[in-house]
Amino acid sequence: MTKILVTGSNGQLGSEIKELSSIFPEFEFIFTDVAELDITSPKALSDFITGKKIKYLINCAAYTNVDQAEKDEETARLINAIAVKNLAEVSKLHEITPIHISTDYVFSGEGFKPYQENETIAPQGVYGNTKFEGEEFLRTICLKHIIIRTSWLYSPFGKNFLKTMINLGKDKDQLGVIVDQVGTPTYAHDLASCIIQIIKKIHADKDFNDYGTYHYSNEGVCSWFDFASEIQIEAKNDCKINTIESKDFKCLAKRPHYSVLNKSKIKHIFGLDIPHWRGRISHCINRINS
Repeated sequence: MTKILVTGSNGQLGSEIKELSSIFPEFEFIFTDVAELDITSPKALSDFITGKKIKYLINCAAYTNVDQAEKDEETARLINAIAVKNLAEVSKLHEITPIHISTDYVFSGEGFKPYQENETIAPQGVYGNTKFEGEEFLRTICLKHIIIRTSWLYSPFGKNFLKTMINLGKDKDQLGVIVDQVGTPTYAHDLASCIIQIIKKIHADKDFNDYGTYHYSNEGVCSWFDFASEIQIEAKNDCKINTIESKDFKCLAKRPHYSVLNKSKIKHIFGLDIPHWRGRISHCINRINS
């Protein structure tokens, strides 16, 4: 049976892959988080992988606290870059195909049309810089790889914007949410399904050669204000959402004003039909409430 190693499996995306894994009996998933496998240690990685005949590796592990990364660059780099270097080296050695998750933060956020995979990289903070360093390690070391950049991830698991808005909306009459940052929410359930479909295609096509970088989010474009407003409607919260501007919301790390990702490549190569962001909120909320 084909073995797939998932790192960072207790996070949002890893948890969604766990949920889906039972409907793909042709694969044997090995789920790990830091307690089972320290990916920052080359020896720990080598000891864990040797002899297991793993074919694919999905790296969901990441340091994602954007503001805290500005104060703890060393840890952010260790997890987002050095650990990816370790994964790339062990993947090359054992002929494993890695699928690595990256971010829209590798771009400047000052654009005005959806970012394609080959556009200029210009991270505006430690988080984006360290994530791009990880990408570059993987590209340089392991030629047969898949990098998926995504944005605004949410799910029933862990901490995320959707869950925060639902909880605040239950207790407050009104909330202020940023209106001048535009992007696209990504339902982690859909991204997890996308990743497994990618593995299925690579595994079935012995001549597959379209390795490299891809973009994935749900379809459509919105501001955080739009996203928050739709969440309150779907959650049936009686909470008014007011607009605020980025300049009035103080944070350590600079946020991109525009981070819409162009998904033409991933749709074309893998034949994906990507759902619109508005239609996925209710699916997530129903799972949270079930």
